Amino acid sequence: MKRAVNIILILILPFQLCAQNLNVEITENTDTPYLLGKIDKSGLEGDNYKSWFTKNYNDYEPNSAIIETISSELKNYTITLFMGTWCGDSKKEVPRLYKVLEVCNYPMGQLTVVAVSREAGMYKQSPQHEEAGLNIHRVPTIIFYKVGKEINRIVEHPIGTFEEDIQNIITVNDYKSNYQIVATVDDILSKKGIKGLKRKQKKLLKKFKGNVSSMFELNTYGKILFNTNRIEDVIAVFELNTKLFPDEPRTYMSLANTLGFSGQKEKAVNVLKNAVELFPDNSDLKQNLELIKSN
Repeated sequence: MKRAVNIILILILPFQLCAQNLNVEITENTDTPYLLGKIDKSGLEGDNYKSWFTKNYNDYEPNSAIIETISSELKNYTITLFMGTWCGDSKKEVPRLYKVLEVCNYPMGQLTVVAVSREAGMYKQSPQHEEAGLNIHRVPTIIFYKVGKEINRIVEHPIGTFEEDIQNIITVNDYKSNYQIVATVDDILSKKGIKGLKRKQKKLLKKFKGNVSSMFELNTYGKILFNTNRIEDVIAVFELNTKLFPDEPRTYMSLANTLGFSGQKEKAVNVLKNAVELFPDNSDLKQNLELIKSN
């Protein structure tokens, strides 16, 4: 009997641990509390989050005609949502997504929600690293799966409305999310590596130069790569960014600082010297140059 009880306890314990790890709130060493790891709607309706969640949920009115057309087919998809309860876009968009899913009578057991960190060493990561290999560089990111395969994703905010974007994804699926430069570069790096990215640089510049909203698209992506110790990939991405945005001094500083961090001091100094020639009145570049020289 005792052995049977022990077996039952062993079987039950993992489920208890999973339950205990849902809606974990970080309150220490932070200005404002935030959720971290797997969460559900009840976590978002907690005292520290319900003010924005409830308001944005109630204020959103989905298009009933589109809802009627997508409700049945949407149930054939599983969805993984990455968000930050500290993130302005997440606060705005996630309640709206919940509203759309609920009016569609979507089976919420097929929705996985992961709250990521805002801390420097774990930026946009979760404790269990559900984001690993998924190119989560902006939040919220909503990934749609069918039979275990990613079909498409909505990044940061919908192009139209959630119901319009979902309708495209589950029908014709010619949907293009925000930050296509990042999606393209990440795909090249994962399949062809740094050499492949360098070989395709001319084609990328021809396609994307003038069609990327700001240098921060690749800069933020590079920060995510840096946090996962993909330093050589970061350097290649930042080199591309200097060519996409040659008039942005910060692109050169990001590249030089990463080179310096990786021990390539001479290359870092040369990048900043050339940048100072381009922008002789930029004091930040000059200070950055002197700092790298002195290290």
